[in-house]
Order: sequence, then C-alpha cells, then structure tokens
Amino acid sequence: MSTKIKLVKQHQCFGGTVSYYFHSSSTCNIEMRFSIYQPPQAKSKPLPILYFLSGLTCTEENFMVKAGAQQFANKYGLILIAPDTSPRNTGIVGEDDDWDLGTGAGFYINATAEPWKKHYQMYSYVVEELPEVIVRNFLVQPDKQSIFGHSMGGHGALICALKNPEKYQSVSAFAPIAAPMRCPWGEKAFTNYLGTNQENWRDYDASELVLTAGYNRPILIDVGTADPFLAQKQLLPEVFENACKKVGLPLTLRMEENYDHGYYFVASFIEDHIRYHAEFLN
Repeated sequence: MSTKIKLVKQHQCFGGTVSYYFHSSSTCNIEMRFSIYQPPQAKSKPLPILYFLSGLTCTEENFMVKAGAQQFANKYGLILIAPDTSPRNTGIVGEDDDWDLGTGAGFYINATAEPWKKHYQMYSYVVEELPEVIVRNFLVQPDKQSIFGHSMGGHGALICALKNPEKYQSVSAFAPIAAPMRCPWGEKAFTNYLGTNQENWRDYDASELVLTAGYNRPILIDVGTADPFLAQKQLLPEVFENACKKVGLPLTLRMEENYDHGYYFVASFIEDHIRYHAEFLN
C-alpha cells in the first residue's frame, strides 16, 4: 500500500494549519482526498486523532470550513481529520445521477454488488487505510483515536466504533442516520451497494449492531427538533435509543430545540463534542 500523499492547499487557522491532500488509495482503487487540521501543539509532540465523517453530498472540505471546530481542536490538543465521502470520477455509469447514491454518498460501507464494489470500499478505507496513511505522514498518537460524524457520517461513525471498539476511544454523532435498514436513504444505498439480501445489511446498521456488538462505552448524539429529515423518518434516533436500552448501553441523546440539520446546528454544539472526545483521548 502506498502511503505517499500530495499537498493540494494549506491555510493558517487558530495558530495551526488546515491542509488538503490527495493520495492513491489501494482500498478504493482510485485517488482519494482528506483534510487535516493540526493545532500548534502538533509541531512539538504527537497528538490524539479525531476523525470526522461528513454527510451526503459533502467533500473533505465542508466540515473544515463550516463547523468552527479548529479553535476547539487547538484548545483541547487534538488533530482533526475529515476524509471525502466517496470515491470520485470512477467511471461507474450513473455515479452522478442521484445526490443520495454514488458520488458524495459512499455511506461508509464496503460495497459487495456490481458496479460499485471495485471502488466503493469506504468502510475499509476509513477504518484501515486512512489511519495507516495518517500514521506514516504525521506526528500522531496512533493508539489514541476517536470518531464522530454528521448525518450519513454520523451513521458511519457509529458503525465504525461499534465494530471496532479497540480502535476508537469514543464516538459521537450529529443527526445520524441511526437505523438505515428502516429509512428510504438507507434502503436505497444498501440495495445498490450490498444487494437485496437484507441479512447482509445488518452489518452496517448501528441499531442492529448495538444489539450484538457488545460495545460498552457511552455514546453522545445530538439531533435538532426542527430537522426536516427527522420528520421524514430518515434519522430514526428513537430506534437506536431503544436498541441501546435493550442492551444497557449508556446513550446521551439530546434533542436540541429548534435546530435543523445543517452546519449551523453542528457549529452550535461542536465544542461539546470535541470536549467529550478529548476526555477519552487525553
């Protein structure tokens, strides 16, 4: 596996740097992109890593530009990393036809169905390949990493943590797609990426995984009460909450009054989440 990376652009931010990189991915069989914020402390010592997984239609840039997270990563001494949300320009017919399937909509799963399986291996990319690339190229503490995300990325963060408790110290989510097997977005993505046998879907559904994974660390989730996708039954946090109750998993589910789905909501509670992860990581 090649771990060479190519710097695309870099910006000074809260005393540190936000950098954007390309690299050749052997997992996704194509060039992949990520962004990284390194606070000033990163110049002198290895720091813990906090991964952020973005939602549908996003790139590696949305979170870094809109969430206001860098000041808190600086304050709590964490490196922030945001991968892209899918492979791009793969040549797969129809990859750009729908906003909720294909480009910008990798769902952080490993596709097993044609034509997606050659490139859409986002689960393995996030959990295995990208951390390897980061460890080889940056001054980090590889045994101290946590993960969080928004919407489709909240779903991604939950499944990555539930399936790999030894890899992630903590997990949180903003408005996650918490029961994808039961919502239109998830049904569409899983049918296309994984095929029609729903038994194979359980492996990537946080509300199903929580029942069998034996995960026992606390989880933090924020959802806005004015989120249109909550009303449309795309998020289903109550399904995840019930699953956690069944197995006695400590979940803090906060329904935030009058907040919607976007980055104004994420920015409003980003410090809570970064502080939450810092307690586990430091």
